[in-house]
Amino acid sequence: MLFPQMRSRINPYKENVQGKANEPITVAGLLDNAKKILGPLYEGGTPDWSLENVVLRLEQDAPRIAIIGGSADHPAHIMDYMTSSRAAIRIWQNGGVPFYFSTPVMCDGTAQSNQGMSYSLQSRNAVAQMIVNQLEAHSYHAAFVIQGCDKQPLGVVSGLAHLDRLRQFRGDAPFFATFAPAHVLQGGTIPEDVLKKLNAVYDKAIEMNHEEIAEDLRDTMNYILQCSSNTSFQGVFERAVERGIITENEHKYLEIRLAAATCDTKGGVCAFNGTGNSSRHLVAGMGLVHPALELLTQPPNQQQVNEAIDAMAIMINKPEFGVSRLVKSNIRNAVRIHSASGGSTNLMMHMVAAMIYAGYEFTLFDIEKILKEQPIPDLFNYSLTEGRDIFSLAMQCCDDTSRGMETLFYELLNNGVDMDQDTLTVTGTSWRDRLEYSESLPADNIKENAVIVSNPKRLFSGVDVLRGNFFESAVVKISGMPTPQLNQFDDKMAFVLFFDNEDHANQSLLDSKLIDNMRDNKLFSYEKLLSVIKYNASDEYEELKELDYNALFEEMTKRSILKIALVIAGQGPLAFGMPEMFTPMQYINASRTLKRICTVISDGRYSGVTYGAAIGHMTPEAMDGGGIGYLQTGDILHLQLRKHYIDLVKELDSQVVYEENIKDNETRKQLFEERLTNMKRRQKLVAAVNRMVGHTDASKGVVPIQVYEEADETYV
Repeated sequence: MLFPQMRSRINPYKENVQGKANEPITVAGLLDNAKKILGPLYEGGTPDWSLENVVLRLEQDAPRIAIIGGSADHPAHIMDYMTSSRAAIRIWQNGGVPFYFSTPVMCDGTAQSNQGMSYSLQSRNAVAQMIVNQLEAHSYHAAFVIQGCDKQPLGVVSGLAHLDRLRQFRGDAPFFATFAPAHVLQGGTIPEDVLKKLNAVYDKAIEMNHEEIAEDLRDTMNYILQCSSNTSFQGVFERAVERGIITENEHKYLEIRLAAATCDTKGGVCAFNGTGNSSRHLVAGMGLVHPALELLTQPPNQQQVNEAIDAMAIMINKPEFGVSRLVKSNIRNAVRIHSASGGSTNLMMHMVAAMIYAGYEFTLFDIEKILKEQPIPDLFNYSLTEGRDIFSLAMQCCDDTSRGMETLFYELLNNGVDMDQDTLTVTGTSWRDRLEYSESLPADNIKENAVIVSNPKRLFSGVDVLRGNFFESAVVKISGMPTPQLNQFDDKMAFVLFFDNEDHANQSLLDSKLIDNMRDNKLFSYEKLLSVIKYNASDEYEELKELDYNALFEEMTKRSILKIALVIAGQGPLAFGMPEMFTPMQYINASRTLKRICTVISDGRYSGVTYGAAIGHMTPEAMDGGGIGYLQTGDILHLQLRKHYIDLVKELDSQVVYEENIKDNETRKQLFEERLTNMKRRQKLVAAVNRMVGHTDASKGVVPIQVYEEADETYV
């Protein structure tokens, strides 16, 4: 389908001789290389991209379309060269002028073990900035985006939406784009000989009376092998070394073998439903992904790329198809799809950020309003232990038995959710038009191992917004907790175990004697233990009240009456770049005892869940004077998860009395000032050029202040 000429306010290639002189060789070079890379797969006849023809197209204001890739040091972008080659050929065939550039893409999985986690969130804004720089400098009209993982997808969405708004403000042609998500990477399997060794470790742990380590190892072995499960193995192995079950050399051998067996060599986005695949679902929900490219198990073929690029012809010059307009008009759909698909907690910030970059007044509380308009049912039967990962969903889509987010959209409608069917998408049509073709649309087409289902697992899903008497906002993924599990933590009193940074928390969580040390050091008073029993398990109070301190502590732990609010402060955007609390979360998940009593609370961020609630994105952050920085070990928090509140308790005797203003306490003030000094000292571990100074807080997307201040359009 041939592209129309651009209706641009100005064509720089008519005015700028330099551009006409130096750009054609980049276009011809891209197309020459594309033909070589594709080899026998090239479909295009005799090449006609002479330098004269390229100059002519530039002179005539043919659409200049940037193919935006990622960096090959990220698994999602290993195969970019094939997709970019196919896209370049098709853009030229349709009368456009293809260009290519890529951005660095940070891999969260790699950064988990180093200082890079403090740069991860900042990389989203850096990507947005780089995108705008390049597109403005070279006067591109549109983009074909190879969508990767982690912060890249929403970084690109944010940059494109921001530029589209700017272009339309200047009276220029709207900026349009279509996204091609990287295929899904198949999870690995444990090699047979390694499996035998792991079973031997299990048997030895049982023989040495370390049943907890044995059972934690068995649980971890049930997961599809991937980078996140390797972290769980790591926690179990380190505890096994400490107890003398395996040697350090055996640990290292098992670690190496598992790592080598984890990832398919053709790369892709990891198969678990973390930030990468949540971004895939979300960007599709924003209407920015052509269904031909949405969920694949290998890089797209020429026909699939052609479908997406051909549809761009419909969007050219039409403001309603500009990226900012598509993001805004689809935001309710995107929020509901993210919710129904059990999306990553991280995306709560990224959705807000995309809207703000697009120029709209929008906060976390607007997402909350959308979620409260009507309950969003849980329609995602995802499981890493039962073979229903995102790779399975991609296989179902490739087999034409599911249509991915179109199927989820359809099932949300069938469950009474008021989806915005008339909003436009990059197919050039509305969701309503897309759903008129019903082949493979219902979830019931899949008879076994369906990932998307028609009958909800529960009537609620998604990420909830919390409030409390010592903070303004936080988020928690209650839907990630099965109902019996939620009942174990909801409306419970929890003792604070405070850490002023993640490093200290990780050191303690790896100590297999952490619970024993808490008991021996009598971190919580005897009287408070009795008060907590009265509230958390009143029917067991009479049986336990006469026990001495040690016996009482042990029984409370054994029966999961004791609840710990493991607070990790000093991790917010300003203090430390807002790293993801993945490692402490995995260490807790790897401990059978800790995971049944711990809730994690942080001003850092999360992707998934622990057995107990994972509460993050707390605002204000500690370094900005937030109440989380005033908490101390031994405090009691009232966890009211279903009511969406967490409150600091002042007294817990005959009645519950809540703290009115935590910051008025002089002792806490002094403690906070000491912590603030430590946070500022620790902040210097992050490169000054990458610190997130001059940004909004998590409830406002953690975007640069100037971007936030210019977002003055209402979205409703």
